[in-house]
Amino acid sequence: MALPLVDGIFAALVLAGAVSTVLGMIEVGLLIFGGSATLAVVLAEMEGTRAEQVKKVLLVGALVVPVAALQAALAPTIESVLAMAIFERFAALVILAIAAKTASASIGEYLPNPGAIIGLGMVASFRPGGFEFGLVAEPMFVAYGTGAAAVGVGFALGVALLAPWLRGNVDIDRFRFGSAVALGILPLTILGVIPTEAPLALAVLGVTALLAFSPDGADSPVSETGGDAPPAAADGGAPEETDPDEAPDDAESRAFEAADDATRSVDDGDGSPGASDGDRAPWL
Repeated sequence: MALPLVDGIFAALVLAGAVSTVLGMIEVGLLIFGGSATLAVVLAEMEGTRAEQVKKVLLVGALVVPVAALQAALAPTIESVLAMAIFERFAALVILAIAAKTASASIGEYLPNPGAIIGLGMVASFRPGGFEFGLVAEPMFVAYGTGAAAVGVGFALGVALLAPWLRGNVDIDRFRFGSAVALGILPLTILGVIPTEAPLALAVLGVTALLAFSPDGADSPVSETGGDAPPAAADGGAPEETDPDEAPDDAESRAFEAADDATRSVDDGDGSPGASDGDRAPWL
């Protein structure tokens, strides 16, 4: 949650005007300070009881909100030395890079660090002759920036409170990919392609939350079988018994051979399916 403040992403969005409306405040709060990364950390990595998790979130929020307010207040001073027409393009580019990293870790390995993109943008748009010191050009500017951080903290707090229920009812991978799509839409708002009053990114995030809802892991093959039941024989009879003294390596080899047979049976070579879905290994 504090990372957007450290690497300059939040400051770039404030300067680009992405937090100049209530809808923009909510979008930045949910997608930048909240989002799939915060959801995954709270659900999968944060330890302790529910009360302990809530305390941790509030401690982080006590740091994030005031720093976000300070960065929003300093935005007019930073803006006075930048050519915003150039900088906005770099701000949109950094959000697209974050969206790509969110969607695929392998793609993210080939992309530059967001802080590096913002640094290049500041160098490219730097115009020292326009420097003018100022803290607050518009009070609502700071209010929206502070509100965005508060929305992100509220999102994390809600996840911490509902964590026991969410762990069994939300598919994190689906939510992560949908969040990446919503992030990819946000730069279109920054560049003016989509009007700021059109909450398209929020709509995508809402659909993502709906599609990520997976009660009791219903679409997990393991949950349907219980995970411990032995596979049934192909002829419907009793499951094949295995030798308890069989080496683990031999068992793994047989499993991979069975998977290869299932893969080959999908296509007989003439383009016609060679096996029904029921004959395929669940992970295929």
